[in-house]
Amino acid sequence: MDREAGMPGAMGPIIVIAPRNSSVVAGSGEVTLECIASARPLEELRVTWRRNGVPVTSGLHSFGRRLTVSTPTPSDTGLYVCEAALPGSTWDPARAQAFLTVTEPPYFTAEPESRILVEVEETVDLACEATGVPPPALRWYKDAVSVSALQNPRYQELPAGGLRIQRLRAEDSGIFQCFASNEGGEAQTYTYLDVTNVAPAFTQPPGDTTVTDGMTAVLRCQVSGAPRPAITWRRGNQILASGSVRIPRFMLLESGGLQITPVFIQDADNYTCYAANAEGSLSASATLTVWNRTSIVRPPEDSVVIKGTTAALHCGATHDPRVSLRYIWKKDSVAIAPSGSSRVVVGKDGSLLISQTWPGDIGDYTCEVVSEGVLCPHPRNLLASLSSSRSHTVTLSWVRPFDGNSPVLYYIVELSENNSPWKVHLSNVGPEMTSVAVRGLTPARTYQFRVCAVNQVGRGQYSAETSRLMLPEEPPSAPPKNIVASGRTNQSIMVQWQPPPETEHNGVLRGYILRYRLAGLPGDHQQRDITSPEVSHCLVTELIVWTQYEIQVAAYNGAGLGVFSRAVTEYTLQGVPTAPPQNVQVEAVNSTTVRFLWSPPPQQFINGINQGYKLLAWPADAPEAVTVVTIAPDFHGVHHGFITNLKKFTAYFASVLCFTTPGDGPPSTPQLVWTHEDRPGAVGHLSFTEILDTSLKVSWQEPLEKNGIITGYEVSWEVYGRNDSRLTLTLNSTTHEYKVKGLSSLTTYTIEVAAVTAVGAGPATSSTISSGVPPDPGEPSIAACAGLSPARPGLQHPSPGPGCAFPQVGAIGDEEDWVSLYEEESEPDTQTLEIPNLTPYTQYRFRMRQVNVAGASPFSPSSRVIQTLQAPPDVAPTSVAVRTASETSLRLRWVPLPDSQYNGNPEAVGYRIKYWRPGLQASALAQVISDRLEREFTVEGLEEWTEYELQVQAFNAIGAGPWSEAVRGRTRESGEWVPGPPWASGTRSPASRRLVLFRAKDLDPEPRSHVVRGNRTQSALLAGLDKFVLYELRVLAFTRIGNGVPSSPPILERTRDDGAPGPPLRKGSRDKGRLTSGPHRPPGYQIAYRLASSSPNTFTTVEVGATVRQFTATELAPESAYIFRLSAKTRQGWGEPLEATVITTEKRERPAPPRDLLVPQADVTARSLRLQWVPGSDGASPIRYFTVQLRELPGGQWQTYSSSVSHEATACAVERLRPFTSYKLRLKATNDIGDSDFSVETEPVTTLQDVPGEPPGFVSVTPHTTSSVLVQWQPPRDESLNGLLQGYRLYYRELEDEGAAATESKTRETPSALRAELAAQSSFKIVNSSSALTTYELTDLKKYRRYEVLVTAYNVIGESPASAPVEVFVGEAAPAAAPQRVQVHPLTASQLEVTWEPPPPESQNGHIQGYKIYYWEADGRNETERMKVLFLPETAVKLKNLSSHTSYLVSVSAFNAAGDGPRSGPRQGRTHQAAPGTPSFLAFSEITSTTLNVSWGEPVAANGILQGYRVVYEPLAPVQGVSKVVTVDVKGNARRWLRLRDLTKGATYLFRVQARTIAYGPELQANVTAGPAEGSPGPPRDVSVTKSASELTLRWTEGSAGRTPTTGFVIEARPSDEGLWDTFVKDVPRSATSCTVSLETLRRGVTYEFRVVAVNQVGYGEPSSPSAAVSAQVEAPFYEEWWFLLVMALSSLIVVLLVVFALVLHGQNRKYKSCGAGKSISNVEESVTLDNGGFAALELNSRHLNVKNTFSKKSGTRSPPRPSPGGLRYSDEDLCNKYNGAVLTEGMNLQEKSGAASESEGSDSETEDTPTQHSFVNHYMSDPTYYNSWKRRAGAAPHRYEAVAGAEAGPPPHAVVTTQSAVFAPAARGARTPLTGFSSFV
Repeated sequence: MDREAGMPGAMGPIIVIAPRNSSVVAGSGEVTLECIASARPLEELRVTWRRNGVPVTSGLHSFGRRLTVSTPTPSDTGLYVCEAALPGSTWDPARAQAFLTVTEPPYFTAEPESRILVEVEETVDLACEATGVPPPALRWYKDAVSVSALQNPRYQELPAGGLRIQRLRAEDSGIFQCFASNEGGEAQTYTYLDVTNVAPAFTQPPGDTTVTDGMTAVLRCQVSGAPRPAITWRRGNQILASGSVRIPRFMLLESGGLQITPVFIQDADNYTCYAANAEGSLSASATLTVWNRTSIVRPPEDSVVIKGTTAALHCGATHDPRVSLRYIWKKDSVAIAPSGSSRVVVGKDGSLLISQTWPGDIGDYTCEVVSEGVLCPHPRNLLASLSSSRSHTVTLSWVRPFDGNSPVLYYIVELSENNSPWKVHLSNVGPEMTSVAVRGLTPARTYQFRVCAVNQVGRGQYSAETSRLMLPEEPPSAPPKNIVASGRTNQSIMVQWQPPPETEHNGVLRGYILRYRLAGLPGDHQQRDITSPEVSHCLVTELIVWTQYEIQVAAYNGAGLGVFSRAVTEYTLQGVPTAPPQNVQVEAVNSTTVRFLWSPPPQQFINGINQGYKLLAWPADAPEAVTVVTIAPDFHGVHHGFITNLKKFTAYFASVLCFTTPGDGPPSTPQLVWTHEDRPGAVGHLSFTEILDTSLKVSWQEPLEKNGIITGYEVSWEVYGRNDSRLTLTLNSTTHEYKVKGLSSLTTYTIEVAAVTAVGAGPATSSTISSGVPPDPGEPSIAACAGLSPARPGLQHPSPGPGCAFPQVGAIGDEEDWVSLYEEESEPDTQTLEIPNLTPYTQYRFRMRQVNVAGASPFSPSSRVIQTLQAPPDVAPTSVAVRTASETSLRLRWVPLPDSQYNGNPEAVGYRIKYWRPGLQASALAQVISDRLEREFTVEGLEEWTEYELQVQAFNAIGAGPWSEAVRGRTRESGEWVPGPPWASGTRSPASRRLVLFRAKDLDPEPRSHVVRGNRTQSALLAGLDKFVLYELRVLAFTRIGNGVPSSPPILERTRDDGAPGPPLRKGSRDKGRLTSGPHRPPGYQIAYRLASSSPNTFTTVEVGATVRQFTATELAPESAYIFRLSAKTRQGWGEPLEATVITTEKRERPAPPRDLLVPQADVTARSLRLQWVPGSDGASPIRYFTVQLRELPGGQWQTYSSSVSHEATACAVERLRPFTSYKLRLKATNDIGDSDFSVETEPVTTLQDVPGEPPGFVSVTPHTTSSVLVQWQPPRDESLNGLLQGYRLYYRELEDEGAAATESKTRETPSALRAELAAQSSFKIVNSSSALTTYELTDLKKYRRYEVLVTAYNVIGESPASAPVEVFVGEAAPAAAPQRVQVHPLTASQLEVTWEPPPPESQNGHIQGYKIYYWEADGRNETERMKVLFLPETAVKLKNLSSHTSYLVSVSAFNAAGDGPRSGPRQGRTHQAAPGTPSFLAFSEITSTTLNVSWGEPVAANGILQGYRVVYEPLAPVQGVSKVVTVDVKGNARRWLRLRDLTKGATYLFRVQARTIAYGPELQANVTAGPAEGSPGPPRDVSVTKSASELTLRWTEGSAGRTPTTGFVIEARPSDEGLWDTFVKDVPRSATSCTVSLETLRRGVTYEFRVVAVNQVGYGEPSSPSAAVSAQVEAPFYEEWWFLLVMALSSLIVVLLVVFALVLHGQNRKYKSCGAGKSISNVEESVTLDNGGFAALELNSRHLNVKNTFSKKSGTRSPPRPSPGGLRYSDEDLCNKYNGAVLTEGMNLQEKSGAASESEGSDSETEDTPTQHSFVNHYMSDPTYYNSWKRRAGAAPHRYEAVAGAEAGPPPHAVVTTQSAVFAPAARGARTPLTGFSSFV
């Protein structure tokens, strides 16, 4: 057996939770397989996964317990097996498997066309193929009905998924839908099948035909139709040809025509073509005309005649009589003209007669017979035009044709519609017509027309066809066909239709309008616009559930909307009910059954067919455990049902819901119902303790199944096997243990315990136990704590006594659980105990208990809180590591100490770092870090390339802990890594360079640079500078890392004036010349001028100073040309002159602007361009210069580029432009008169791109994982991109060891080139990144190596300069993921427990050193966020010292040596409730002599849900010998005020208010004195009351005003049935001296007294004297009533009875004389509960004490007031047989305290009686029989009482109340006191 199997408690692997088969749709999120295993030891358990036998390595987390497949694909489908094993052990691995199915929604690979047109009797295949995982199932629907349900044998579903329909019929037309569905989803496609079933129609009807006998005649007849029509030709009744009949010479052609071969004369007749199919038949006739053939039947014969005689040559011919003949005779082939001579004559029969023959007539004669027949006519010039007066009409006109020698009989008009074959439209147009109107045409179609004429010969040729003519569109004239509607969902209907007939479209259909509304109800239609004519269906949504709609569809085209179809009706599908059942009643039948009664919901809310009801019941404390019973619907009467098998005596919420086929409706409002009580179950956990020889303690727990209110427990015990020794004891319900005494030692007993409810006792739980001999050990006590040390305090305790073996000690910190710390076997007389291994500087409380062989003693009371002393830390920081930071610094890391190891005040904890060069530890230096949470520190100021040793230790206020182990680190080599000015102190970098910055102080906006190579060079030569210019010079050093700091201050130096100046910049003149010097300032200028026509040497010369810029030449000749010459002068001599010609004239003007501005594209570069122009007119004054302005597009302002362009120039180079920027340019010219207007702007011109001018900025490189880093940067500024940014290039390389030599570098002209050379790019690896990214992760790097990274930007031109190199160490990275499954659980009112799981192993990036817990209040993060650091890899922490009942958000992050990982998402938790704080204020208002209002504010710190308030008040001094404490409990937090009545004038009261959540908080106290305040008004005077029939008027006179003027009055009233003054009318204006009220506002039969109180700013004043009592009864004169005599008689009887009653009462009072022997002060506390913050009127009576033994009689009688209806609880119980005491408020307990006796005093009632039993509620009604129901109890002991509300349950004390000054105790147990304000006493 191996080590693991042999370990105690070792266990082989088992699968606790096996993975389950799962199915997921491809691409939908992720799916997780869970496999939870267990084994011992658990930490060595390994869980692996395989898919289809192949190991799975990705997607594992939570130590392999979970496998997550992200974005699953079908390739992830397979059998997954998880295997749990203990490596190296002999246990067999445990395996579990699950199958993962990845489904793929279907999609179509073959779909039918959207519209298929086919003829009847054909066969059509509708294609539909789909694929998916699993392979989808295909279903066909026709018009929303399943094809399989149609059971049509002609419908055949093909194996591939298509649908074949054979022998098509017209009813097969419709919408066919193909649905493909699988577990992943559903897809559909559809087609519209149009089966054409058309009646026959002639496409070319038969036409009349004329032929000659013997030839072939063809009669045409072309017919269309579906099915194909059968054609039959008839001649009369004779069938000549058909599909089954064939006669010789007559043949039916394939086209439908009839061919006759040959044709005989007798064939001439009418022929009829019959066409027929299933849809109908039609016929058309044509006439066949057969003409006889002309032939010579008697040809000429050779003849011999005598000269001079007549010769006759015959030529007989036969012919058709409709044809005339013409005979032509020829002699020797020459025609003989009969009219040429009378000697030769042609006879009518064709004979040639030659008279007087002579030899010249001899010859060959030929006879020709010519048929001179009739020709067919041919109409011409046919024109067609739209009719302006009729729609659908075209007017045709033509020219009357030649009749062909036969009159025209009629015309035939044919037309062609949309290029269809010609057909006859008008067959008999009168011969006199030359125009005709063609009607009945179809709109939006094109037509051609032709006309032919018919005469007796036959039909002539057709006219030329007209041009195509388009009729205008009109709205469709027919509705869509075959409209079908079917409900899809409970709020949608699918509507399908077919287009209108083609002939009714009247244009191109644009779409359809679908309208719908509720069926059978008036109202407007809702419309849907289907904008595509190809769409023939619409899903109408957002409809009402289970409602019938009528639906119509109309088509529309460009001309408008057509007619709507007939309405079709359809229901939406059923929905779930939207209303619950009504009148639900729930009642318990027994302890397990509940009965329901209910009425159905309103029919309009059922939304479907009622399928039944569901009865729901769930425990009030477990809403998820719902019991459901389904009840079938009963459509008659009230429904009822039962739910059985419920828990006994359990509060259930019950509800009823109605359901339809789609689902359940809303449940009714839950009703609370309790099942009946039953016998309880068995008690639990029967145990025995304190087993002694004669006694033992038996303990038990409440039964799990209480089944009612536990009223007690029955404990029975007997000697085992002896029933006669059985003893039984009944205990109360709060007792769960009992000490059985009187046992015999060493005897076995059977002990049984059973719980009891009102129904009876439950089953008993029994056990046997033997009594023992040894006594129990005594309870120890801790006397003191002495000899405290940081970790070993000592406890002093008395000797535990005999039998003590060893004591056990526990300790607790603040809000921690008790834990066992130490056990020690000690002698019985041990008095002290030393506890080792405590934590220094920690608070403890201790308690002890003693243990001997008989058991353990109870714990002693806990000691006071003590704190161990501080001590230095015991351990050193761990995981100390050092990394190179720079040439002069090292970064040191460590793991800080956890809180438990501080051993002192955390504020004083810090760390000390010691470092030294090896071998020189004596010269070690130290650094101190005062932050106890710090984990790293950079040691600065070290020497370059030097090795150091470092140690770290922790310290606190007492001292320092041990040093950590020393670690070694080396600084980086110096040189190229030290940027800074060359004169900076310290070692200079030998590889650095110098950069000289210089600029002309007043000329150059940006400095230029000069690079100096080497670190030792101290000088540089700047060449090519301008002469005599002041330059500003600075020097800085730079490396490949970047530039150092420029020297300061800058040096100013001017170049020498070692040459003659150049020419001035420009010169201008009118009467003066303006001059500007060159690049350096000369001492002066010389101006010379002369007439242009004078000698070249005759100049007038003038010299001016160097500051002069203008010169005016005077006395010049007008209208003359002058030559001006200007030269500058320095100390070296004169410079080159500049000449200009000036014409002195007054006829000059400003020049014209230049024109034809052009920027050749060939001259455009990235930073310059060349502008060309043509100068304009000079305005009769020479052009002096041009000014060029440019503007940057799109929003730039015009800027002057140059104002000194030569007047001779026609082009200018514009430089210093920005690359890849658009500009516009303009130009103006300047002459001596002024500036021209600006020229026309050039077209926008864009400069070319250039390489980016800046590298990416703010480059940072941070470790991301142990083998990757995250590079982040910011893009270069837009203005430096110089083109379109293509992306970024990242250069990175592995650096050599710290000791490797630096790379030698060469001199470069620019800093960027030099920096690039310093880090040769040949050693870098290059990565390209998109321009959209500013973050890139470099992966697959080597661990524990240094890398250098540079970043450049590039465009199409090239790369930018490289960024400064950034170095990073790879191998350490902060955790990449946050801790998982963070949970927050409340522990106490100030503690939360946070638990979590570590980040996934693959994201930890090293060893997790600890966690940081961030927590803050949910509504105030910025102000309350705190952090707790846990340096141990634990996964739970307790957050302490939190606010009570406050929601906190908690986030956790893990950290390792590299840094902090990301935070987890916030998780919320709320601390438990605690007692609230003090109310925010306590205020009083409306203070009168007897009343006031008290109000208070909500506590600032509620610490929970405020349940209510407790108001306690009492007089500071006894009032009339009575000091009464009144307690009022106000429920809820809505109203925080009370109105108190019946206070004593001038008495000062102490008020205390405290709030309550789960407990009462601290009190807020305030004093107030009842009665008028000083400065308040005096009492009003002369108060009187007058009463009329319906009103009561109160009058008074204002009294003294007081300190301030009176502001108003308040009227108080005192009804006779209450006896308390209360406000009657408020806010009476100051000016009023009377007030009238209606008698209706007063109670009938009650008399009232009134008084008036004046009010000013000080408060309420002294009330006036009471008015006379006034009755509210409206009385009629007694003498007018018929019952007057009867009342008088009854009154006499009542007087007699009252006298008798008074005598009896006087005798009853005599026995109480002994109770009034003294006079004392009595304290009473009352408790009143106000529900919902109600307002209770409270009174504290104060009456003059009466020392007599009888009750004092007051003027008038007072009855108990009627209770306020709000905030009071009533009871209807009968309290006792006789009210001879006061009744206490329900639920109030009074705790008795000793005090002086109080003298009893009579009540306010004049007489008393002993009433019968009556209701408590009825006592407070207006029944006067209960007014005097209060009795005193004889012999009441004098006590001082204090009321305590909500005291612990115990024996009910005697209820004690005081009436005025007497103290009474009721005789009956459980008697109640009236609520304060209900009577004249409390």
